[in-house]
Amino acid sequence: MLKRFMVAVLTAAALTLPTTGTAQAAGSCEDFYSITMGKYWINNNVWGQNSGQGWQCVWDGSSGGSISWGTAWDWSGGPGQVKSYASSVLGWHWGTKLSGTGLPVRLSDNRSVNTGASYTVKQNTANVMNVAYDLWLHPMSNPGTTNPSDEIMIWTYRAGGAGPVGTRQATVSIAGANWDLYRGNIGWEVYSFVRTGNTNSATFNLRDFTSHLVNRGWLSNQKYLTSVQHGTEIFSGNGQLDVHSYYANVS
Repeated sequence: MLKRFMVAVLTAAALTLPTTGTAQAAGSCEDFYSITMGKYWINNNVWGQNSGQGWQCVWDGSSGGSISWGTAWDWSGGPGQVKSYASSVLGWHWGTKLSGTGLPVRLSDNRSVNTGASYTVKQNTANVMNVAYDLWLHPMSNPGTTNPSDEIMIWTYRAGGAGPVGTRQATVSIAGANWDLYRGNIGWEVYSFVRTGNTNSATFNLRDFTSHLVNRGWLSNQKYLTSVQHGTEIFSGNGQLDVHSYYANVS
């Protein structure tokens, strides 16, 4: 498995396999490959791969209370369609994989979900992509494999004119930054906060974003936050994301 990963990264993307200390990082280019890292797991999620051609790899580099990981990709075809969302997963993802995540939490309980991410994007060719949080919500605390009722995305970085689902509703100020707020529906409600300027690091309380939607009357405070994910959506291009440090803690 690791040999396949090394060939794909070094040949297809001309990237160097990362190291953790003196050892080469464990990883794979297998579709939907997962790596458990404490309460998180890394998902090589290539859910939209049938809209184009290419590959995606993931690897780990975890230590301490935060995690570090990376992904490399090469996607083409299907312009305007997401091919993949390699991401760290905390909580639900059409089922529950790990315990001790602190999720789910009901919004009306006003629990803090403090998070921080520091990352570097390397683009070998022109990319259409983002770096974004993806939050899932349900009307029940144990949804099993039930689809979510609401999805909240928080884009902290984008390239190549990538855009979210729906139409822009407003520009809002949250967590010391300005965000274009979009609203759409893909069978469930989708709300996207797109930062008006890219950043390579972010620290905030996710409750500030959910509370903003509750205050607008768009989101019920009786919904449960069941999942917090962070990663990169790739529409097309060839590159690499290195997440140097990431955490999401419910308190």
